[in-house]
Amino acid sequence: VQLQASGGGLVQAGGSLRLSCVLSGDTFSGYAMGWFRQTPGKEREFVSAISWSGGSTDYEDSVKGRFTISRDNAKNTVYLQMNSLKPEDTAVYYCAADRRSYSEDYTTNMDFKYDYWGQGTQVTVSS
Repeated sequence: VQLQASGGGLVQAGGSLRLSCVLSGDTFSGYAMGWFRQTPGKEREFVSAISWSGGSTDYEDSVKGRFTISRDNAKNTVYLQMNSLKPEDTAVYYCAADRRSYSEDYTTNMDFKYDYWGQGTQVTVSS
């Protein structure tokens, strides 16, 4: 399984970006997906997650109301729409995949639960 994240970049505070992550090598609908972020010297932190069906989502408190996670199982892709960006959102963003059975239609915010990780995409928000 491989995950390819894209969509990062440099944006001014208040702007928007949409991150994408494509899963290849397995059936995408067999995975719950998550986004995490990390800045130098800090631990990786949970941002958002979505269940395999898309019916359940979760967000870290600081991004609630600004970020939206979604998925398109036909395109093997998970998205993170980021609006009203703040300088403190600056980080490398990683997508991750958590292998699930179809009866396990829920999310997790624990990074050790995820089986596969993408390479990361840099998001920089200038003030």
